[in-house]
Amino acid sequence: MDKIEDIAKHNLPIHLAIIMDGNGRWAKEKGKHRVFGHENGVKTVRAVVENCVQIGVKYLTLYTFSTENWNRPKLEVETLMRLLVSSLRKELKTFNKNNIRLNTIGNISALPSKARKELLEVMEKTKENTAMTLTLALSYGSREEIQSAVREIAFKVKNNIISPENIDETIINNHLYTQNLPDVDLLIRTSGEHRISNFLLWQIAYAELYFIDVFWPDFSEHHLVEAIKNYQNRERRFGKTSEQLI
Repeated sequence: MDKIEDIAKHNLPIHLAIIMDGNGRWAKEKGKHRVFGHENGVKTVRAVVENCVQIGVKYLTLYTFSTENWNRPKLEVETLMRLLVSSLRKELKTFNKNNIRLNTIGNISALPSKARKELLEVMEKTKENTAMTLTLALSYGSREEIQSAVREIAFKVKNNIISPENIDETIINNHLYTQNLPDVDLLIRTSGEHRISNFLLWQIAYAELYFIDVFWPDFSEHHLVEAIKNYQNRERRFGKTSEQLI
């Protein structure tokens, strides 16, 4: 079984993003309520975060709650927000112990005040940490992010702050929620689904995609190592030929 020690450290994904899917179906298979799946999914988050620090991943972004998730049943949304608050409180010591900086992307003004307050407090208390940046995508939707960036850039063009001919990838990047993060190198989605689901559409332009038929609560160190080793065996050409990379 694959272990962290088996990973070649010279070719790690700098930015790993994960769509953590399958909590509800995992619970349903066990005859439990979806909430049970989310509670166990939190345990997987803790393990994966610590594994990524051990491996040496510098940026980890987790699709925690999408803009579309607000349409879920009220009890489920309330539970997810409660889990967010309690997890942040519990994990602060772990973040500081492992030198992890907490970050967030998304429309956090939509979060309940208690969750938003806890999130901002933990971000403030971990802002000097340097081993890894853990980004939680909360109330996040990539299309909404791009719309927001376009509006900001249009405003600056209208007010002669930016010239239209100067708009390039750098300017667009600087107006996205992820302006302080590098592009994604590896995107993992659990549960067997093969969709991106409105997650980091701009930032995954050249990412390697890895889909695994395992529900998130069952995703383990072995699965993470397997995904990274798969990534390391791929040739990333960025539009060039294999010969040009030699």
